[in-house]
Amino acid sequence: MRQAGDELTIDTNGAGLVEMTRAVLAWAAATEIRTGLLTLFVRHTSCSLLIQENAAPAARRDLERYFARIAPEAATYEHDDEGPDDMPAHLRAALTATSLSIPVADGRPVLGTWQGIYLFEHRRARQRRRVAVHLIGE
Repeated sequence: MRQAGDELTIDTNGAGLVEMTRAVLAWAAATEIRTGLLTLFVRHTSCSLLIQENAAPAARRDLERYFARIAPEAATYEHDDEGPDDMPAHLRAALTATSLSIPVADGRPVLGTWQGIYLFEHRRARQRRRVAVHLIGE
């Protein structure tokens, strides 16, 4: 059994979905582990990770609008230390995932035809996000 670990840096341009599939595929291939389990973990509290539709941009826009509706920016939040998008970002992160586990076969994460791996940025400002990656297998 072998394992590999590292960290990917993902730069965002503000709120929205940032596809990181290619970076993850390249990292997994470089480990030369053929079969195993890949874990991704975002090291922040105001963004999250998703596996989502990667072909139709409308699906991503609808998802972003949905989260804006269910966790809107408003003056009713007590926690607003970093501005009006602070607490909504934490709520959106709480409703999604901070880690993903993806099987690996033939040296590649096993994703469906229309699945992509995304960092879901919940803050309006540009951010530099860190995603821990770990692959264990043979």
